[in-house]
Order: sequence, then structure tokens, then C-alpha cells
Amino acid sequence: MFSEFHHLTTCRIEYILPEYRLEIIYHYWLIMEVTVKKYQQKFKKVKDDMDRWDDLHARLLSQFRNASSIIGRLQLLDDPKNYGFLKDIDNVKDLIFGKKMESLQMIMLSMNKTLEELNIIILSLAKTYRDAKQQLKGGSIQFSTKQLNYRIGVKPSIADCLEGLRLLHEMYQSEYLLKSSVISALAGLALNPSVSDLQAFEQLLVDQPNIPKEEVQSIYDVIFAEEIC
Repeated sequence: MFSEFHHLTTCRIEYILPEYRLEIIYHYWLIMEVTVKKYQQKFKKVKDDMDRWDDLHARLLSQFRNASSIIGRLQLLDDPKNYGFLKDIDNVKDLIFGKKMESLQMIMLSMNKTLEELNIIILSLAKTYRDAKQQLKGGSIQFSTKQLNYRIGVKPSIADCLEGLRLLHEMYQSEYLLKSSVISALAGLALNPSVSDLQAFEQLLVDQPNIPKEEVQSIYDVIFAEEIC
């Protein structure tokens, strides 16, 4: 292992006396191992963010379905023929329709609140990735590209860690933007209901196409490979 690492660090230690080179190589190796461990801790924090996202996603989906149910009935409520004997009651249509619209508005406000909480997670993921890059730049040793890609046993390289954090932030940010677009479009459907559109939007929320589970798991398999072995 030291001989391989020596090859990666030759450009930095070629002028150092031979008796000190092994010590320098070990120093590099130790710093890389410590750096990777710190990054693994960041992935555990990201996992907490992802778990929180799942809770909020379930809440948003429930809110969406409640809103869809109301929107699906608005067209029926707008037709006086659907009120039967109640149509003879003064303002009954306006009262019932108004109540449903009021309920829909409350649900829309709740969904926007949920989106705000999801955005907090996006900001947290962005900060984690940004801090990881800054940690590397501010370290006592500036690693070369080869050193960044060097792996100690089954442990991930520093490059693996940075790329994993970048991908996770990118996935969740893209999914957040999709969810925001769907909720914005839902408000427009209240004026012109479409069952097919409602079903399509709901399926998009359920699928979360920007967060493929297999890819997320593969990232964690690389980062915590030593725990799997």
C-alpha cells in the first residue's frame, strides 16, 4: 500500500531525504483516512435529511390527494342540477361551493408550507456539499487529482465522497423543483379540472423520478463499503 501511495506522492517528496519519506507517506495516508471518515459522517447527516424528506414527501402526497379530491368535485358542485331538492334553498350552491374552495385554499397553503420545509432540506444538502469542498481546500495538505481518487482498501476515495454529496444534492434539488411545479399547476386545475392531469401529477409525486432509489443506494454502498464487507 505504501509503495502505491508513494507513487502518488512522488512529485511532492522527491527532494526529501529517503529516511523521511516513509514518514511523509504515512502522514499523507493518515490525513486521507481521517478526511474520508469526516466525509462519512457527512453522509450520515445527509441520511437524516433524506429521512426527513421522506416524511415530508408522504405529507405532501396526502395533502395533494385531499386537494385533488376537492378539485374533482368542484365541477359537480358548480352545476345546480346536482343539488337535488337542496337547489331550492337560497344560495345553497354558493355556500357549498364556497366552503369547498375555502378548504382547497387551506390545503394549498399547507402544501406550500410543506414545500418550504422541503426547501430547508435542499439548503442543508447544499451546505453539506459546500462545506465538504471547503474542508478540502482549507486543509493542511492540497491533494493532487490522483490522491483524491486513491482508495484505502475498500474505503471510498475523497473523490467518491465529494461526487456522492454532489449527486445527492442535485437529485433532491431537481425533485424539489418538480414538486414545486406540480403544486403550482394544481392551483390552475381548480379552475379547469382534468381527471387525467390530476392522476398524472399524483403519479409524478409518487414516483419521485429525480431520486432513483437504486442510484442513491449505490452511492451509500460505495461510501460505507467497509460496513457491508
